[in-house]
Amino acid sequence: MRLRALLETDALGLRLLGGEDELDRTVRGVMTTDLQDPSRYLSGGELVLTGLAWRRDAADSERFVRILASAGVAGLAAGEAELGSIPDDLVQACLRHRLPLFAVNESVAFATITEHVVRQVSGERAGDLAAVVDRHRRLMTSGPAGGGPEVVLDLLGSDLDLRAWVLSPTGRQIAGAGTPLPPEVGAALAGEHLAATRTGRRGPHRAVAGGTTYSLFPIRNTGRGAAPASRDVRETVLSDWLLAVEADAGDWPAARLDLLQGVTQLIAVERDRRDAARTVRRRLAQEVLELVQTGAAPAEIAARLRVAAPVLLPGLGTAPHWQVVVARVEWGEGGTGAPGIEAGPVAQSLLEEILVDPSTAGPDSADRIAVAHTGDEAIALVPLPVVPGPSEPEEEGEARPAGGDGLHADALLAAVRAPLSAGLDGDGRLTLGVSAAVHSAEGLRGALEEARHARRVAAARPGRVCAAGHHELASHVLLLPFVPDDVRRAFTARLLDPLRDYDRRHRAELIPTLEAFLDCDGSWTRCASRLHLHVNTLRYRVGRIEQLTGRDLSRLEDKLDFFLALRMS
Repeated sequence: MRLRALLETDALGLRLLGGEDELDRTVRGVMTTDLQDPSRYLSGGELVLTGLAWRRDAADSERFVRILASAGVAGLAAGEAELGSIPDDLVQACLRHRLPLFAVNESVAFATITEHVVRQVSGERAGDLAAVVDRHRRLMTSGPAGGGPEVVLDLLGSDLDLRAWVLSPTGRQIAGAGTPLPPEVGAALAGEHLAATRTGRRGPHRAVAGGTTYSLFPIRNTGRGAAPASRDVRETVLSDWLLAVEADAGDWPAARLDLLQGVTQLIAVERDRRDAARTVRRRLAQEVLELVQTGAAPAEIAARLRVAAPVLLPGLGTAPHWQVVVARVEWGEGGTGAPGIEAGPVAQSLLEEILVDPSTAGPDSADRIAVAHTGDEAIALVPLPVVPGPSEPEEEGEARPAGGDGLHADALLAAVRAPLSAGLDGDGRLTLGVSAAVHSAEGLRGALEEARHARRVAAARPGRVCAAGHHELASHVLLLPFVPDDVRRAFTARLLDPLRDYDRRHRAELIPTLEAFLDCDGSWTRCASRLHLHVNTLRYRVGRIEQLTGRDLSRLEDKLDFFLALRMS
């Protein structure tokens, strides 16, 4: 607003004492002070209100006005209540420094002026920001992304003093300006948002986390391809982003609420753009899944994996190991389902989010995740980079998955269980199964069945969000008649394939050594004698078996697993 506008409002009781030529200055804020030197609190553009308590004699006026002029304030308004009139020395000092001076009638409270200025300035800032948002929307919908959500969040902070973050359905930060939102706060806000959305309440939703009040705005696609308004909320609640604003929007005027709704629509456009980039990865996963499920030749599956590897792990020189993760979202008590709800796409979107490392931020952190869906089930093909193992003299180092055994079921859900439970509360369940890592196309079908069986184990447990991994498919479970043959083959391949591959390359006879060691009940001397080996050589081979498989042949459980794997092979 301009200084001139203050004189046009009779309710403010202002009278101009000097500086008529400077009335077109822009007012960016208001400050009340009676400090002799308020410079540390001034940033420029303020209307300064003072009761003149700082003035002892005429010399004080020159010093005070000089400080204000140096700080770049827009004008000075002095109250008449303290001295009855404005001292002439103050009027002259303002004329010398070309600082507009107003007299405030003693019947008008400074709070009245402050409220008026703040309301006018905020309204103008909102209008300016709305124009910027509109320009940015046109830019993003007609050409390259204009910097992403961070640009709009920066504008909210600089023009409206609003701190805001874009969060995923699990509370992971996708975008933010300035200080990141603590992960525990993000998860708590996501849970509040999901719970409120499930009840059908319209946003924004008010939430308190860490003693701070936030307003939560859903981010939904309203452009081409948007879901019909009548669509069941359960089809979108687990996939929508949200905008968390550090403020209580309950007393906001309609204009500001409309502005924030426009911001969410703008971010939704950017999300659509990001989702489109997932199309290639989803198609790759779908193609591999169809080949695996139709019993295609391993060579054909391997060819598709070679295509997928550079897309999911660009720059990788070594073919990765793979893991399969299966997820299912069910609505209705007892998992009976809800008529008309497409659960497959919901599970697909949710699994893509779950597989992102929760410590990473940004919408591009899921670039290495390929998820397909079939029926009500989502299936992820997760590449695991491999690193060379410890090399030996005249031997090639072994390639092992980076990060040991790869993904673990419990770890995947640790950061997202609480918010997702809130979103599923009432009639929803998420169950998830994780296979062991496989290093060839031959093992992929077994890995898929293993992940599916692990998911069924998770489904037998209580709770809204449950997971199980291949480690829980213990050998005694494999003896049960309802376990599919593919799971048995996966179990056998996981234990014995690394040893067979090593024997094929190095003629190390690890498989015969393992059979003899188990047949001798773990006796070093008897086994060494049977194989005509020095006991140190036998210890070396057994150590190599343990290193390649991650098992411990001094443990009864691991001995039993090897025994069963050898018999089933």
